[in-house]
Amino acid sequence: MENISQLATKIREETAYPDILVISRLFLPKEAVIGEYIYNRCLQDPKRVIVLTASCAGDTVFDQGQQFPVYRWPNPKYWLGSFLGSYLQPLFNLICSFGLAIKLYFRYHYRYIEWGHGYEFPALLLLSYILPISFFIYLHGNDFACALRNPLWRSLFKLTLSRAEGIVCNSSSTQDYLRNTFRLQTPTHVIQPMVRPEKFGLASNGKNLDELGDRLRQAYNIPKKAIVILSVGRLVKQKSFERVIENLPLLLTIGIDVHYILCGQGACESELKSLAERLRVDKRVHFAGYVAQPELASYYAACDIFAMLTLPTTKANCIEGFGIAYLEASYFGKPVIASRHPSVIDVVHHDENGILVNPKSGYEVLQAFKQLCQDEQLREKLGRQGKELAKRKSLHRSLYKNEWVREERQ
Repeated sequence: MENISQLATKIREETAYPDILVISRLFLPKEAVIGEYIYNRCLQDPKRVIVLTASCAGDTVFDQGQQFPVYRWPNPKYWLGSFLGSYLQPLFNLICSFGLAIKLYFRYHYRYIEWGHGYEFPALLLLSYILPISFFIYLHGNDFACALRNPLWRSLFKLTLSRAEGIVCNSSSTQDYLRNTFRLQTPTHVIQPMVRPEKFGLASNGKNLDELGDRLRQAYNIPKKAIVILSVGRLVKQKSFERVIENLPLLLTIGIDVHYILCGQGACESELKSLAERLRVDKRVHFAGYVAQPELASYYAACDIFAMLTLPTTKANCIEGFGIAYLEASYFGKPVIASRHPSVIDVVHHDENGILVNPKSGYEVLQAFKQLCQDEQLREKLGRQGKELAKRKSLHRSLYKNEWVREERQ
């Protein structure tokens, strides 16, 4: 049942005394925002962590190249089929994470568990009663909302949070939602995602970003001097991609040679294409579809402005946690146009690395696009400052500062 991927003997010896078990159903090489977040956390303390996660395509080769041991439970889709396997996956995750965590305890005698998300949290609650460990639980947004749908689930979730050593939120908006939902004495910490250059293949082969950007423009027949606006995300109503398309005719009217590239797939794709045709800008709106992470560098390099005008949602089961795409755009030195949305203000600072607008105000949105399209120096300034902001890191080892204080006193 284990399907365990292990490291070479030399690396196992170097991590002979890890004391933190990191558990996540999402982990690399599977592309997922939570998986990337957890992986970056593990890289900070490779000699302290053991990873327990679900199997995915390509995991054996990936795991063998890591500085920490990785253990995986099998994916039921492989032997139950896609439909039935997907239906049973949450139960399978809960049972396997619980059972293997106990087994790994007898091997490593770890002292801490870091539970990488709010999904399948009852396994963590049971482990906290059975094992002599302390634990931290991470909350990202929608994983938190899933636990609130059922009254019994909500009560168990609150109990889990109250027993935690600490709660890690990926943004201040998630932290605020947590505080407004539960009154807890448990310490909360905001540790935001970071950009890992290797994700885009930048660190290993020294890609020339200018060349990548020029090639992408050529592939879409976009002139070198044209202004390129980029969006990256699921093509859903909440992202308001139509607001960008609606502004293209207005920008063209005042003499701005502008193109718009959308990276992503979603239910609104046909609607957005119809809008572009109706406004006669379909030759300037380019739907890239799904773009794998290594190729995204070309798109960020090719654009002049990154824009995503997320609308606030009233759905209780949908919480916007952290806008990772805004952070990535800033990392590549691109100015951002974004909504004044709680999930955005952590990463987009008005007049510092971008411009925040009311997405429902046509005037504000147009003025922001007009200002950045016409002012190259402002674009460079905001992009440069954004790059500095994106390089700032908050470390997970800060969770254990109380442990260091106790050790110093002993």
